[in-house]
Amino acid sequence: MVVIRLSRGGSKGRPFFNIVVSDKRVRRDGRFIERLGFYNPTAKENEESIRIAQDRLTYWKSVGAQASPTVLRLIKQAAAAAPKAAA
Repeated sequence: MVVIRLSRGGSKGRPFFNIVVSDKRVRRDGRFIERLGFYNPTAKENEESIRIAQDRLTYWKSVGAQASPTVLRLIKQAAAAAPKAAA
C-alpha cells in the first residue's frame, strides 16, 4: 500500500519533516516515491511552517494513497492557514 507520511530530518532538538509518498513497507526515513511538501514545527513567526503541493496530494489520494493521521491533521491545518495567507 502507498502512504502519505512524515519523514524526519533536521538535527537533534530541531526537527524538520518532509511530507512524502512512500510504500508502507519502507522505513520512516528511507526511500520515497515523491516529496509533497514540508512541516517545520519549530518555525518562527516570520517563517513558513507548512507547505503542501495540493495538486499532487489530490492526485495521490485519487489513486488510493492513504494519509497518516498526523498528515491528515497537517492538511487541515494548512487549509485553515491558507485563507489567512491569501488575505
